[in-house]
Amino acid sequence: MQKRVSLKDIAEKVGVSTALVSYVLNGKEKEARVGEAAAKKIKKVAAEMNYQPNLIARGLKFGKTHTIGLIVADISNPFFAMLARIIELEAQKRGYTVLFGSSDEQLEKSQNLINTFLNRQVDGLIITPVAGSQSQIEELRNKGVPFVLIDRGFSELETNVVVTDNHDAMYNAVKLLIRNGYKKPGIIAYDTPLTHMADRIAGYKDALKDSGIRFNARWMAKVPYGNYKEHVTAALDRLLNTNGRVVDALVFATNSISVQSLKALHARGIRVPQDLGVISFDESDVFDFFYAPITYIKQNLQAISENAVQSLMQSIDSRTRKYIRVTVPSVIIKGESSNRRKTP
Repeated sequence: MQKRVSLKDIAEKVGVSTALVSYVLNGKEKEARVGEAAAKKIKKVAAEMNYQPNLIARGLKFGKTHTIGLIVADISNPFFAMLARIIELEAQKRGYTVLFGSSDEQLEKSQNLINTFLNRQVDGLIITPVAGSQSQIEELRNKGVPFVLIDRGFSELETNVVVTDNHDAMYNAVKLLIRNGYKKPGIIAYDTPLTHMADRIAGYKDALKDSGIRFNARWMAKVPYGNYKEHVTAALDRLLNTNGRVVDALVFATNSISVQSLKALHARGIRVPQDLGVISFDESDVFDFFYAPITYIKQNLQAISENAVQSLMQSIDSRTRKYIRVTVPSVIIKGESSNRRKTP
């Protein structure tokens, strides 16, 4: 393995002190009154020698590494991929580098990523928590590690958190279906105690109640994250039984559920929106290939990312125990999939 280039190596090549090189490469040449020509030469030699700063060592010396760890639930999901990209850009504006990790909704992997990032001396964490990870989050809080939860959180645990207004988003989606003439709207959601899904289900139920429709437990299907495709297909078989269709419309609580459901609907020859109204929570590129433009809830990823990074920066700088909860509104992008007919 090639030896890491050190400040001393650069200093010897330029013919100056190691301290002078350190001042320049840490952007403090003006404080040290380093001449412009000398600073320029040091930077040029550092680049030629492919100098890479030791972030861990820098963190121990200056108290900050200017890196943050980002743990998302599933980087292969377009929602989380785009969220990660925007967070990276927002962090760069503030001089921070983002280290990525995907928990894949696995508790052990989530803990391993947290440990890895903390060992890398990151200044803080942005986390999409997985089911059952409350103790992991509590430990971070007890240790005083700056962090922000995004997309979801824990109702009984006070933390910095940035989320979509999941209740209102789902409420408005179900009300749209009802206004358009669907009488038995159902929902397929993930089976998890995390707040984002609980709030979406609550929004669904409240929309029924406020529309004078009594909630029917047969209209709701909850599927596990593991092998969700098989479970979604089985849920559709039950909800769309040809001997007596249980629902006349469905709201899919995530884009992953939506994509799998649309495949199954197409295979069964079920027409959207004539036979079944459809609304998705989140969008997907796959929607472009479906014959009926899909109505979907569009989350404001820019606002979520900006608030997450800003909240984390405040937490890093202040190290206070004042927790901030940010709720971001979303919009419904209307397609044909929810528009069977309108009541007078």
